[in-house]
Amino acid sequence: MSLKDYLHEHYTVDTASIYLQEIERYHLTRPEALTAGYKDILSYIGALRSRYSNASTLNRILCSIKVYYDYLCASGQRPDNPARSILLKDQRSRDIQLQDLLTMEELEVLLHRPERYPHLVSRNKVLMSLLVYQALYPVELEALRVGDINLETGTVRIRSTAKTNSRELSLKPSQILLFYTYIREIRPLLLKDGASDRLLIGQRGEPMSAEDMTKHVKRSFAERYPGRTVNAQTIRQSVIAHLLKQGHSLSVVQVFAGHKYPSSTERYRQNEIENLKAAIEKYHPLG
Repeated sequence: MSLKDYLHEHYTVDTASIYLQEIERYHLTRPEALTAGYKDILSYIGALRSRYSNASTLNRILCSIKVYYDYLCASGQRPDNPARSILLKDQRSRDIQLQDLLTMEELEVLLHRPERYPHLVSRNKVLMSLLVYQALYPVELEALRVGDINLETGTVRIRSTAKTNSRELSLKPSQILLFYTYIREIRPLLLKDGASDRLLIGQRGEPMSAEDMTKHVKRSFAERYPGRTVNAQTIRQSVIAHLLKQGHSLSVVQVFAGHKYPSSTERYRQNEIENLKAAIEKYHPLG
């Protein structure tokens, strides 16, 4: 069984593609990958820390390497997985941070940021609208193709990931014209002479990666609300929390968010969040 066949047998198409890409990069950098040991892999991850500040990116790379050695074990090419016991201690917390939740008004403000480069205005509004209105993860944004946008029905198809289910979500009326203009006029200019079916294209004419999008949001809005964290995670958390606060059922919000388990959606219930916030205000010495 080839590595590609192994990946497609055990993972979704998109996840298999991501893992294969990372494994190929690992091979290019570490020709001795087939016989590498625990210390060799630690050295590789350590070298990447100077390049990637996002813990999620490092974790994705480490997961890819673990899967590679799982494949070598399954195919009989080596008896052990030297990466199995490696864990990153700096994993990004996914807990809901009360102080960072944004109001709907604050979320809307994120859609109207002045842009330095005029030709990126449309692209960045498309990106931010998918965060603010559909609460997508950067990895889901990265996987979007032009064909996933249906302007006639006003919907966007979200592909499944290792952590979320596939789903079809409605676009806001304001997104329809925005997407039409971007896809028909702006995106071809960004592509230049290149070709890609990915929806979001970077300034150099290549598809934007999840890492690119994470950096864009952090860089663009780091100082928007002083003392608070504004990133793709807090935007998503805020949107989901607001939907539950507005009275939408747990099952409806679960489908919207792509959560695989109801317990993931349950964490966002506003009555629990508001109770905790009230307790903090009442008992905190600075409250």
